[in-house]
Amino acid sequence: MNKADYKGIMVFAEQRDGVVQNVAFELISKARELADSINEQVTAVLLGEGIKGLANDLIAYGADKVLVADCPELKDYITEPYAQAIYHLITERKPEIVLVGATTIGRDLGPRLSARLVCGLTADCTSLEIGEDRNLQMTRPAFGGNLMATIVSKEHRPQMSTVRPGVMRMAAKDTNRKGEVEEVTIPFDKSKFAVKLVKKEIEAKNKVDITEANVLISGGRGVGSKDGFEKLEALALCMDAEVSSSRAMVDAGLIGHERQVGQTGKTVRPDIYMACGISGAIQHLAGMEDSDYIIAINKDKYAPIFQVADLGLVGDLHKILPLLTAKIQKAQAEKEKK
Repeated sequence: MNKADYKGIMVFAEQRDGVVQNVAFELISKARELADSINEQVTAVLLGEGIKGLANDLIAYGADKVLVADCPELKDYITEPYAQAIYHLITERKPEIVLVGATTIGRDLGPRLSARLVCGLTADCTSLEIGEDRNLQMTRPAFGGNLMATIVSKEHRPQMSTVRPGVMRMAAKDTNRKGEVEEVTIPFDKSKFAVKLVKKEIEAKNKVDITEANVLISGGRGVGSKDGFEKLEALALCMDAEVSSSRAMVDAGLIGHERQVGQTGKTVRPDIYMACGISGAIQHLAGMEDSDYIIAINKDKYAPIFQVADLGLVGDLHKILPLLTAKIQKAQAEKEKK
């Protein structure tokens, strides 16, 4: 393998049911920054059926070229067709770097690609930088999130990583950007299509993804029980907020993993983040410290969370939250009367 033959950055632009996922725009924005530092181009790969019209949005966020594979075989995500499609484009175009979102789809697709390409894959990255030697420095949590490891793939190309949604900042959309949209044909080996999608059922969810929420009420070990989370839910209801948590509450079975904030959960950047009964371990701070305004409630006045909080309340959250909820509900009722 001649590393000099590999140029540019390729981003898998994940779409679901005709909607490009935010992680795709985040990765393209980061890829644009990385590509500018080494004077290369950004290529987005868009797979699906009836999705040609989505390509211009990818250009608006920083892609120079969008490769569109629009065909029935790619209508829904199935591992083998998608892996064949991207493997074909990578071997044909030879990108130096390949970025994939660390979503349920990306976590399945990334390892398949790295195995077929015989190259490494750094999973769940939280930081990407180009080193002085032009190698991609891929940083991710290690040893249960107790330290951060920076991994470099010096010998193999492409350099591949999956990146958590919400970690990279999405650039401003520029509808004046110009780029090239190229339709591509994939030479599928359908004899390997061993899996077929028979039926698709989408669970109805009333809750907003915590990475999309403007206000988060987050509970930690100090919440203690289901009753504690009911207090968080009551406050969230009157603040039009979503409830999230630290890892401790997920491990205790009080809330689902999709609501976890932190290195082993999700990275969030809401307008307001209210940390209730959360001590502020570095693993949790890594997932929320970029929030615009942080409010902390904790009985321990020495809790590390107060070091990053814009407003801190030292006290029992089980007494403070009901009072706060009642105050907000009263103010809302008086506003409605007027």
